Amino acid sequence: MTLDVRLATDALSAPAELERFLAGRTGDGAVVTFTGLARGVGKDGSAIKSLTLDWYPGMTERSMLDIAEAAAARFPVSDLVVVHRCGDIVPGETIVFVAAAAPHRRVAFEAADYLMDRLKTEAAFWKRETGPTGTRWIEPVDDDRAALARWKDETP
Repeated sequence: MTLDVRLATDALSAPAELERFLAGRTGDGAVVTFTGLARGVGKDGSAIKSLTLDWYPGMTERSMLDIAEAAAARFPVSDLVVVHRCGDIVPGETIVFVAAAAPHRRVAFEAADYLMDRLKTEAAFWKRETGPTGTRWIEPVDDDRAALARWKDETP
Protein backbone atom coordinates (compact mmCIF):
# COMPACT_ATOMS: atom_id res chain seq x y z
CA MET A 1 0.00 0.00 0.00
CA THR A 2 1.39 3.34 -1.05
CA LEU A 3 0.17 6.72 0.16
CA ASP A 4 1.40 9.60 -1.97
CA VAL A 5 0.37 12.87 -0.32
CA ARG A 6 1.80 16.14 -1.62
CA LEU A 7 1.24 19.88 -1.46
CA ALA A 8 1.82 21.71 -4.78
CA THR A 9 2.75 25.38 -4.92
CA ASP A 10 2.87 25.37 -8.74
CA ALA A 11 0.43 24.29 -11.46
CA LEU A 12 -0.95 20.80 -10.99
CA SER A 13 -1.48 18.54 -14.02
CA ALA A 14 -4.20 15.94 -13.43
CA PRO A 15 -3.29 14.02 -16.63
CA ALA A 16 0.37 13.78 -15.54
CA GLU A 17 -0.66 12.66 -12.04
CA LEU A 18 -2.98 10.01 -13.50
CA GLU A 19 -0.29 8.75 -15.88
CA ARG A 20 2.16 8.43 -12.97
CA PHE A 21 -0.46 6.64 -10.83
CA LEU A 22 -1.35 4.16 -13.59
CA ALA A 23 2.24 3.34 -14.56
CA GLY A 24 2.94 -0.36 -14.09
CA ARG A 25 -0.39 -1.04 -12.38
CA THR A 26 -1.57 -4.59 -13.17
CA GLY A 27 -3.08 -5.97 -9.97
CA ASP A 28 -6.05 -3.66 -9.55
CA GLY A 29 -9.43 -3.78 -11.23
CA ALA A 30 -10.30 -0.15 -10.57
CA VAL A 31 -8.78 3.29 -10.38
CA VAL A 32 -11.07 6.17 -9.49
CA THR A 33 -9.91 9.76 -9.72
CA PHE A 34 -11.28 13.15 -8.81
CA THR A 35 -9.99 16.45 -10.17
CA GLY A 36 -11.18 19.65 -8.49
CA LEU A 37 -11.05 22.88 -10.50
CA ALA A 38 -11.15 26.50 -9.40
CA ARG A 39 -14.49 28.04 -10.34
CA GLY A 40 -14.80 31.39 -12.06
CA VAL A 41 -18.16 32.18 -10.44
CA GLY A 42 -18.92 32.36 -6.72
CA LYS A 43 -21.95 30.83 -5.01
CA ASP A 44 -23.62 34.24 -5.19
CA GLY A 45 -23.07 34.44 -8.96
CA SER A 46 -20.26 37.01 -8.84
CA ALA A 47 -17.09 36.62 -10.90
CA ILE A 48 -14.02 35.22 -9.18
CA LYS A 49 -10.64 36.53 -10.28
CA SER A 50 -8.62 34.12 -8.13
CA LEU A 51 -8.76 31.69 -5.25
CA THR A 52 -6.02 31.75 -2.63
CA LEU A 53 -5.35 28.75 -0.44
CA ASP A 54 -3.15 29.76 2.48
CA TRP A 55 -1.37 26.98 4.33
CA TYR A 56 0.87 26.47 7.30
CA PRO A 57 3.97 24.43 6.32
CA GLY A 58 4.05 21.11 8.10
CA MET A 59 0.58 21.46 9.60
CA THR A 60 -1.23 21.40 6.25
CA GLU A 61 0.72 18.42 4.95
CA ARG A 62 0.14 16.56 8.24
CA SER A 63 -3.62 17.16 8.01
CA MET A 64 -3.66 15.82 4.46
CA LEU A 65 -1.63 12.75 5.47
CA ASP A 66 -3.91 12.07 8.44
CA ILE A 67 -6.92 12.08 6.10
CA ALA A 68 -5.19 9.75 3.61
CA GLU A 69 -4.12 7.38 6.40
CA ALA A 70 -7.70 7.26 7.68
CA ALA A 71 -8.94 6.40 4.17
CA ALA A 72 -6.33 3.65 3.84
CA ALA A 73 -7.36 2.21 7.20
CA ARG A 74 -11.06 2.36 6.35
CA PHE A 75 -11.05 1.01 2.78
CA PRO A 76 -9.15 -1.99 1.37
CA VAL A 77 -7.38 0.04 -1.33
CA SER A 78 -4.06 -0.76 -2.97
CA ASP A 79 -2.79 2.81 -3.30
CA LEU A 80 -3.91 6.40 -2.77
CA VAL A 81 -2.65 9.70 -4.07
CA VAL A 82 -3.65 13.17 -2.87
CA VAL A 83 -2.10 16.25 -4.45
CA HIS A 84 -3.47 19.61 -3.33
CA ARG A 85 -2.58 23.08 -4.59
CA CYS A 86 -1.86 26.00 -2.35
CA GLY A 87 -1.19 29.65 -3.10
CA ASP A 88 -2.94 31.69 -5.79
CA ILE A 89 -5.09 29.76 -8.27
CA VAL A 90 -7.00 31.20 -11.22
CA PRO A 91 -10.33 29.87 -12.51
CA GLY A 92 -9.95 26.67 -14.50
CA GLU A 93 -6.77 25.55 -12.77
CA THR A 94 -6.65 22.25 -10.91
CA ILE A 95 -6.91 22.59 -7.13
CA VAL A 96 -6.85 18.95 -6.11
CA PHE A 97 -6.21 15.54 -7.62
CA VAL A 98 -7.18 12.35 -5.77
CA ALA A 99 -6.79 8.78 -7.00
CA ALA A 100 -7.69 5.48 -5.36
CA ALA A 101 -6.74 2.06 -6.69
CA ALA A 102 -8.44 -1.11 -5.49
CA PRO A 103 -9.21 -4.63 -6.66
CA HIS A 104 -12.87 -3.63 -7.16
CA ARG A 105 -14.59 -0.40 -8.24
CA ARG A 106 -16.94 0.21 -5.29
CA VAL A 107 -14.05 0.44 -2.81
CA ALA A 108 -12.14 2.81 -5.10
CA PHE A 109 -15.19 5.07 -5.52
CA GLU A 110 -15.87 5.14 -1.79
CA ALA A 111 -12.26 5.86 -0.88
CA ALA A 112 -12.04 8.77 -3.34
CA ASP A 113 -15.38 10.17 -2.14
CA TYR A 114 -14.31 9.88 1.51
CA LEU A 115 -11.00 11.61 0.79
CA MET A 116 -12.70 14.54 -0.92
CA ASP A 117 -15.35 14.97 1.78
CA ARG A 118 -12.65 15.11 4.46
CA LEU A 119 -10.24 17.28 2.47
CA LYS A 120 -13.00 19.82 1.73
CA THR A 121 -13.89 20.28 5.39
CA GLU A 122 -10.88 19.24 7.47
CA ALA A 123 -7.62 19.87 5.61
CA ALA A 124 -5.69 22.79 7.09
CA PHE A 125 -6.22 25.42 4.39
CA TRP A 126 -7.56 28.95 4.67
CA LYS A 127 -9.44 29.87 1.51
CA ARG A 128 -10.32 33.25 0.10
CA GLU A 129 -11.81 34.38 -3.18
CA THR A 130 -10.90 37.61 -4.92
CA GLY A 131 -13.47 39.21 -7.18
CA PRO A 132 -14.58 42.62 -8.47
CA THR A 133 -15.76 43.74 -5.01
CA GLY A 134 -12.69 42.57 -3.10
CA THR A 135 -11.71 39.52 -1.09
CA ARG A 136 -13.85 37.20 1.02
CA TRP A 137 -13.03 34.17 3.15
CA ILE A 138 -14.60 30.85 2.17
CA GLU A 139 -15.78 28.35 4.78
CA PRO A 140 -17.33 24.90 4.40
CA VAL A 141 -21.11 25.11 3.88
CA ASP A 142 -23.92 22.95 5.23
CA ASP A 143 -23.75 20.61 2.22
CA ASP A 144 -20.03 20.04 2.90
CA ARG A 145 -20.69 19.24 6.55
CA ALA A 146 -23.58 16.91 5.63
CA ALA A 147 -21.36 15.03 3.18
CA LEU A 148 -18.76 14.55 5.91
CA ALA A 149 -21.34 13.50 8.51
CA ARG A 150 -22.47 10.51 6.47
CA TRP A 151 -19.02 8.94 6.91
CA LYS A 152 -19.18 9.35 10.67
CA ASP A 153 -22.56 7.59 10.77
CA GLU A 154 -21.34 4.52 8.86
CA THR A 155 -19.34 1.73 10.41
CA PRO A 156 -16.15 0.80 8.56
